[in-house]
Amino acid sequence: MSVANNTFSNPSQVLQRNESLFTNKTILIAGNIDDDYPLQLASLADSSTFCFSDYRYYSALKDRLNSSEVYFTDNYQGKKKFDLLIIFLPKAKQETLYLLANLTPHLQQGAGIILVGEKKCGIKSAATLLTSYSARANIIDSARHCSLIYAELDQPVEAFTQSDWVKTYQINVNNTELQICSLPGVFSYGELDKGSELLLQNLPDKMVGNVLDFGCGAGVIACYILKKHPQLLVDLVDINAFALASAKLTLLANNLQGNVFPSNVFSQIKEKYNILLSNPPFHSGRNTDYTAAEAFINQSYEHLKPDGILSIVANKFLNYESLLVKAFANLKIEQENNKFKVLSCLAKNSTP
Repeated sequence: MSVANNTFSNPSQVLQRNESLFTNKTILIAGNIDDDYPLQLASLADSSTFCFSDYRYYSALKDRLNSSEVYFTDNYQGKKKFDLLIIFLPKAKQETLYLLANLTPHLQQGAGIILVGEKKCGIKSAATLLTSYSARANIIDSARHCSLIYAELDQPVEAFTQSDWVKTYQINVNNTELQICSLPGVFSYGELDKGSELLLQNLPDKMVGNVLDFGCGAGVIACYILKKHPQLLVDLVDINAFALASAKLTLLANNLQGNVFPSNVFSQIKEKYNILLSNPPFHSGRNTDYTAAEAFINQSYEHLKPDGILSIVANKFLNYESLLVKAFANLKIEQENNKFKVLSCLAKNSTP
């Protein structure tokens, strides 16, 4: 995925209008980074450290930010102290609170804190999220349906403990009980998604070999099939650092083993699988985005063994069938309700 373009996102354009705030500062940057403005930030700062949670932008920029420290992380633990924190506001309020709790211990007292984001992400009310860190937080610029909030750290900051932010809940599907662990910002934080539940209720009866859980989230699908079929070898992939950390916690909580790693669709996957499973994502940060789901469907046949099975759940309004019939045989709607449908198909060289 290339992010090398001349058009910055709206939040980045607001930052661009206020570059005097971070020129020659030691800056820590995190949140919904989704363009190549970090390159400009790095050139203006005295030093810069980036905490990416989206593997796409991390992998696209890490080698180009050669004068910066660059991490793909759910829990920054560096030793340096910074005099400015910039957070590109995530979609979920809880994720913003998590980032503030994780990153403010790395600031000097009196350091600046900038939140920048779009109205649809709640930036207009985001100043209230800073009350534990600053006596005063103000919107100092607004443009392109975005605002920039500035505050200075003048309150004591507690040490960060990630386990305090893990939401744990029980699920029971087909008499299979699991404990799910999820961090803020993860799909269906704190509850089982109804689409994933429908998929779990309509999986193939016989499952052998190796399985890929694409867009694994908190690891619900992978852990369910490992509990039912402990002989399986399961890979769990996602682009979101918080999802991958949650999936590892969920595996651990249920005494299960799986291989968890980041991948931009199939970018880090060389294997061929007996079964591909997914509740494909169709959101990217703030926006509706079908790119990853469509790429997964279009490329998945290359990662299926002969007689391999693809099984996904999708919102009813999504026309994935038109993509699936081009690459697969024996397409079936296994189950549907008023919101979701479970689709399964075979590799074209399979025998129905």
